[in-house]
Amino acid sequence: MEAAYHNRRAELQAYFGDTAAGAWDALTSSAPVSGIRAAVRAGRANMHDTILSWLPEDLSSRRILDAGCGTGTFAIAAARRGAEVLAIDIAGPLVEIAAERLTDPALISRITWRVGDMTADELGVFDHGVAMDSIIHYEEADMAAMLARILPRIRRSLIVTHAPRTALLSTMHAAGKLFPRADRAPAIIPVSGPSLARRIEALTDGAFHVARTRRVHSGFYFSEAMEVVRR
Repeated sequence: MEAAYHNRRAELQAYFGDTAAGAWDALTSSAPVSGIRAAVRAGRANMHDTILSWLPEDLSSRRILDAGCGTGTFAIAAARRGAEVLAIDIAGPLVEIAAERLTDPALISRITWRVGDMTADELGVFDHGVAMDSIIHYEEADMAAMLARILPRIRRSLIVTHAPRTALLSTMHAAGKLFPRADRAPAIIPVSGPSLARRIEALTDGAFHVARTRRVHSGFYFSEAMEVVRR
């Protein structure tokens, strides 16, 4: 991964750790939001439910990586199913919000909150991993390289989401209108699902393949889930 990747990572760390922390706190809570944000919230909830449906109902004895945990919605849901979760994000304020939201004493010991690099080898080995909307700001090659760093430490499956390269989304991206001006984060980059799948297989020497996909669209929220499974 080259300088462009590291520059992008620093940009995202600054944006989600400072500029957008309050907005993400509100978006991922039950607080009232505008119609546009409500549609995005609904889309994210739909995607969250999709990801959970692709994992076992009983996650006892399973270790899960929540790569780009944000405010902790998925990590807490997985812990409720019995998983041991390592939840990590580059944005410290979001991780702080996540930890504050975990109020169930029975779940506190099941989640380890970390601020740092989701691809770091030191995080250890996991049964499953999830990267929901956490690598959507990277170019396809950088996205694949990030996943290739995580996958050798995944025993079963990694579920990742990306912005699908559709004609509509690509046009919106090119016009700089992926989000309304007040919310404009570093650009979300549409990528080709089949192309990303081929990159993953090549970078892992065929050890992993894409088992299924599902697309969610709600207002300005466009996302496609991809389940990457060890052969």
